[in-house]
Amino acid sequence: MDPPPTKGVAFQEPDDSIFDSPSAAEENILSTHAATTILSSFTSFLTLTIHTLLHHRNLYPSTTFILVRALNLSVYQSRHPAVCAWVNAAVSSLVPHLRAGTLAKVVFSIHAGETLDVQEKWVFDVSHLPHDWGEEFDPAAAAGAGAAADGEELEEEEVPMVDINETYRGALQRIALKAEKLPPPPKGSTFTLALELRDDAPAPIGHPQPWIPVQKHKGKEPVQAQRAVTTPIRAVHAGPIFFECWVEQIDTSKRTPS
Repeated sequence: MDPPPTKGVAFQEPDDSIFDSPSAAEENILSTHAATTILSSFTSFLTLTIHTLLHHRNLYPSTTFILVRALNLSVYQSRHPAVCAWVNAAVSSLVPHLRAGTLAKVVFSIHAGETLDVQEKWVFDVSHLPHDWGEEFDPAAAAGAGAAADGEELEEEEVPMVDINETYRGALQRIALKAEKLPPPPKGSTFTLALELRDDAPAPIGHPQPWIPVQKHKGKEPVQAQRAVTTPIRAVHAGPIFFECWVEQIDTSKRTPS
């Protein structure tokens, strides 16, 4: 089964086929190894969340998913190689912006198939995550310098992964429950993954360019945005991890031309 085209203006597949924000001092106390471990755990959470939404929002047939174990939960994962590749590529393309601290929000949007009108927005406010994660951990270099080698366990005081994973688990459960209870999107709906940068962040322009810049709407707010119903889902806070997530449901049934 070929996946439906991921129409929209957010993520383009590569050519080869959520409490107070951390202070600057808090952001710099993590070692390179610890920072990389925590950042990797967050991107894994995003990956699990996207697969969960793809299943529970009926964007692909349920028969194309399998149950797997993650975060001590049974979660759904797509079995389609192209879908898995797209999700992995999209999340990987977020990492440089997360590491540089330029991201404000990550948005998973569901669009009506024919009009591409936005039906739902699953928003992850990451503006309170650390603004500087430093360079990526290099196990070989660390081992050569006599530091922690790859695979060595980090001290619990440095990386409270038990607490972090517990908060991820709670958030994923809440997301899955909300996604199951919402009315199904229109038949043939598609989706995009978008990022919103901080006001002072440069546009993600370069080569290769997985993210397509979108101009901000000027003037009057779109009619769709005025009819959004926002439901908070979870605030996640453990160690240096703090982000919030919510869902916005857009009522387009009485939409008038703008």
